[in-house]
Amino acid sequence: MNKKILASIDNSENAMRAVEFIAEALNKNCEVTLLSILADTAAICDLHDPSLSPAFVSGKDYFCALEHEKKEQMKEAGKKAKELLIEAGFKEDKVIAKTQTKRKGIARDIIAEAESGYDTIVMGRRGLSGIKQFMLGSVSQKVLNGSKGMSIILVD
Repeated sequence: MNKKILASIDNSENAMRAVEFIAEALNKNCEVTLLSILADTAAICDLHDPSLSPAFVSGKDYFCALEHEKKEQMKEAGKKAKELLIEAGFKEDKVIAKTQTKRKGIARDIIAEAESGYDTIVMGRRGLSGIKQFMLGSVSQKVLNGSKGMSIILVD
């Protein structure tokens, strides 16, 4: 039976290590979805009002330019990850790079996607310090705690 794998990726080294793990360790007949979740910045970036202060407008423009660059980097990461899997022997039509805007929260969005029919979630583990992880929690920890009925592979 061919499994459906959900790989949560961004443009980090940890995410690429997770994709490399899939390429090396998992069955090449699996279906793999490479999911990137983007911040929802449309409300800020589409805000045009003459009453906005010049300082806010200047900061908004800079912020939106950075967000646009981040989106492009995420798309490039998805493309690179897909190419890596295809080169490793996965069928091109079985590897999908999917980008979506954050809806409820990154971890909750990953879990919601996984619950739509995936067998396994693969993701890189962020290197948060013990204190930061305790105070904030990491996305991988939230996915691990919130997912039920499927395998979770955290790649360090």
